[in-house]
Amino acid sequence: MTVCFVSDSGLGAPTGFGGSVQHSSSNRRDHEDGGSPKRNLSLDGLPHFEKNFYIESPAVRAMTDAEVNEYRQQREITVEGRDIPKPVKTFQDAGFPEYVMQEITKAGFTEPTPIQSQGWPMALKGRDLIGIAETGSGKTLAYLLPAIVHVNAQPILDPGDGPIVLVLAPTRELAVQIQQEATKFGASSRIKSTCIYGGVPKGPQVRDLQKGVEIVIATPGRLIDMLESNHTNLQRVTYLVLDEADRMLDMGFDPQLRKIVSQIRPDRQTLYWSATWPKEVEQLARKFLYNPYKVIIGSEDLKANHAIRQYVDIVSEKQKYDKLVKLLEDIMDGSRILIFMDTKKGCDQITRQLRMDGWPALSIHGDKSQAERDWVLSEFKSGKSPIMTATDVAARGLDVKDVKYVINYDFPGSLEDYVHRIGRTGRAGAKGTAYTFFTAANARFAKELIAILEEAGQKVSPELAAMGRGAPPLPSGIYCVLVQQSMNQVPEVSKTVGGVMAVLVHGAD
Repeated sequence: MTVCFVSDSGLGAPTGFGGSVQHSSSNRRDHEDGGSPKRNLSLDGLPHFEKNFYIESPAVRAMTDAEVNEYRQQREITVEGRDIPKPVKTFQDAGFPEYVMQEITKAGFTEPTPIQSQGWPMALKGRDLIGIAETGSGKTLAYLLPAIVHVNAQPILDPGDGPIVLVLAPTRELAVQIQQEATKFGASSRIKSTCIYGGVPKGPQVRDLQKGVEIVIATPGRLIDMLESNHTNLQRVTYLVLDEADRMLDMGFDPQLRKIVSQIRPDRQTLYWSATWPKEVEQLARKFLYNPYKVIIGSEDLKANHAIRQYVDIVSEKQKYDKLVKLLEDIMDGSRILIFMDTKKGCDQITRQLRMDGWPALSIHGDKSQAERDWVLSEFKSGKSPIMTATDVAARGLDVKDVKYVINYDFPGSLEDYVHRIGRTGRAGAKGTAYTFFTAANARFAKELIAILEEAGQKVSPELAAMGRGAPPLPSGIYCVLVQQSMNQVPEVSKTVGGVMAVLVHGAD
């Protein structure tokens, strides 16, 4: 059987497929707001597949509209779409088969998180889904458990078949963690998965693909490499997940995503996950999804986890290292401490300096080999090296239990990255603390940072508040006298802010 797929992204048919496209009336509904053009594609010749597995439990069916609204309000769940299923309060209500329930029991979970409570019935119904939830919210299992049910309902793989489930992730670290969960929960039903990412030899990945795997978790660049080398294909993919879509767009993966999606059958089920909802993410969702549910946990507005205490210290660049050492002396108690830098070079320099000063630090960034990154992560997770410096490669998807402190040595390039960085602590109901060094060069972020702090009930220092009003701190080491023209001028008040003395002068008359 030869099949040709055509994408609405304008990229044309992928290479390696024969056949022709026939126009037909069998198309899916447009996006509700009319944002997506119709795909007049014939699905003739493509095997039918099941994707609606949801059976509402009697307990869920018995919930009144008032009870549903109260439950959603308590858990900050907002929903959009047609025919929205009620949330499930227990794992039993989700209707997962016994082999999934056994794994849930084994993992020791007590109740679904808000994104799971509402996301599971939506995903199990087979509809496209947009999920907006902060990191650490349990979204990985929100899409993986329905994926396992989906796989087990499809015909088994034939030799040469590609995966049934494709999960796209922005970084190797996130991809590896997703695969660990897929392995844990898919083992009881013998579902095979593999992780496809760059920076390591292709051989083992190619062998996994050739043997046949039901679930592929991949970063976009390496997956395209495998497709172009004919090591796999996407003809069997009926369940597509884009995890951390906002991060993938930030990293410039838009063309790769479109190229990959163009090779997947148009009647697939697509689940689109993002921590934020900027316009670029919304535009891509309109191209990839049809008549989707949308579930938002908390607010679409950018905000930080309220379980994290946030401290912002106004400093000069020269003060940073001494401030860091003083901070480590105050907080070091054997707990894991994650320190974020802007550059790979800075990461290595600060790590080297910390080690010379006797601090047990290791670093992780994109120039490290995958083997070295894995080793550093294992040392950090085990507590053998409780201090880890990192670039933003570790900001998203890094799930290390018991990270007690996050330190932003350098302020990131966006408020989204700030929220994701500090989100490495305060996970799964735990408390956490984030310290941020903020310089005059970061002043343009002050207003938005203040809004995030205030929304989370955090204290805003007078120095940061002044920056937010458009009054950046004066350069370190420079004494400025602000003079109001007058006959007799006398200093009234002097104040030191971030190592800078400002002498305010006005006329005595």
